[in-house]
Amino acid sequence: MMIERTQTFQQMLLAGFLASSVLFHSALTGVAQTTASPGEAQRSMSSPAPSTARAAAPLTSATQTVSSERGAMMYRRIWGIDNLKLEPIASGSLIRFSYRVVDARKAQVLNDKQKEPYLLVEKSGAKLEVQAAERVGQLRQVAAPENGREYWMAFKNSSHLVRSGDRVDVVIGAFRAFALSVEPAQATVAGKP
Repeated sequence: MMIERTQTFQQMLLAGFLASSVLFHSALTGVAQTTASPGEAQRSMSSPAPSTARAAAPLTSATQTVSSERGAMMYRRIWGIDNLKLEPIASGSLIRFSYRVVDARKAQVLNDKQKEPYLLVEKSGAKLEVQAAERVGQLRQVAAPENGREYWMAFKNSSHLVRSGDRVDVVIGAFRAFALSVEPAQATVAGKP
């Protein structure tokens, strides 16, 4: 009787552990997808309800690159950043990664000059480094982080390995953003930037 209880208890513990690890993995990799249509996202950005105005603004722009609101909350809570965005620039020869700092102390690792950032491409395993310009140096902001300020860096994509819709990881020292989606390039309207 005692052995049966011990085995049942062990099986329940194992099942609980497996279930929690699946949920934890889903949160980290962003499996939970948001399903707001572009029209709904536009309406929520232009006139959010008073009770959700503070929470809705950062999440609507973050959820295009980060695949879930839970993932966006994780980046805010652990790394002190939100509004993560990846997009091709310079006709796709560069991939621009940008983020907004909400907790400067937590976000310090992203601006550390000693840490070399790189982009890992999921489909090919390729590693893209930050582009360096001849007279300017690395195309990366490394100033001390300030709350409310946006920072960026540009990764070299000269052979166009990364395209809109691809999933990539961004690695900067201990920081790692998993399975971020590269957004389509911003289209310009004739006569307007």
